[in-house]
Amino acid sequence: MQVISFAWGVISIISVIIAFFPCLGSLNWIVVPFSAIGFIVSFLTYNNTKPGNPNRPAKFGWMLCLIAVFAGLLRLIIGAGIF
Repeated sequence: MQVISFAWGVISIISVIIAFFPCLGSLNWIVVPFSAIGFIVSFLTYNNTKPGNPNRPAKFGWMLCLIAVFAGLLRLIIGAGIF
């Protein structure tokens, strides 16, 4: 699950970077929910690891997903997609 969390975060951040290009801003409507679900999955994976096991991939995954959610929402607000 940690590898899936990490991959989900990487895919989320790459999708947000692509969505920052002009004329692709509507992609954020897909990226933000995808990243939010990835954040939840990554956070649950991070909290369910056994003590003593490294949980760095899960932690990095939820950090990337959180950054992707905030960046996507910021882009939607700036581009008048929200409000």
